[in-house]
Amino acid sequence: MAETLAAPAEAAKPEGKNDKPIQRQMIGFTFFKVMPEWRRLPAAERAEHKRLFAEVLARWNQPGRLLSLTYSTVGLRPDCDMALWRICYSVDDLSEMMAELLATPLGGYLQVANNYISMTKRSQYLIGHEHEGQHDSRGAIRPGGQKYIFIYPFWKTRAWYLLPQPERQRLMTEHIRIGHLYPRVKLNTTYSFGIDDQEFVVAFESNFPEDFLDLVQQLRETEISAYTLKDTPIYTCIRMIPEAMLDRLG
Repeated sequence: MAETLAAPAEAAKPEGKNDKPIQRQMIGFTFFKVMPEWRRLPAAERAEHKRLFAEVLARWNQPGRLLSLTYSTVGLRPDCDMALWRICYSVDDLSEMMAELLATPLGGYLQVANNYISMTKRSQYLIGHEHEGQHDSRGAIRPGGQKYIFIYPFWKTRAWYLLPQPERQRLMTEHIRIGHLYPRVKLNTTYSFGIDDQEFVVAFESNFPEDFLDLVQQLRETEISAYTLKDTPIYTCIRMIPEAMLDRLG
């Protein structure tokens, strides 16, 4: 079942010609690497560290304020062991929550391997017919509950932004058409212009990694791929409850 973060009451009205725009969400993707010294601590001490870290995660999971999803990356990349995907409405909440996590005993043994912030924004391109997992969310991220997520920052070339809008729409239409061929992959696109180094952060949810691999390979063959400046690093993550994520650390 998909998880949702309810919008504040004053921002709940759908966006329309005469309506107040929906309040955009703030998104945080954070990747942690545990220091080797932590794994050498006594088991009881490590268990207490994990308990206190999980308490902070639970305390911040507040309906209408913040939703956090936890993932393990142990064995999937050499530079990180776990990931947090946080969805909220305030830059301050992202900062305050991270400060509390790093202030825990486990936080003293964590290195932030990477951290991306972004926001939701309605696409400027015509998406066409709505399709499960590939629709224009109008400013709201709704995690779908799939087991895996594939996250990466994304930059387009400056030449892309100089193309006439009809030409960009033509290229995007082909891009979207291919995405619709993979209904078991759900795309979440968020925007970082001016608030982080990258231009976008994309997060693909799926229970089928092979579908995502085939989708990315097919997209490489499209015209629009010539306008990709950079789309790495790519993080493959396994969704787990916080306790399971932390237990996988050791």
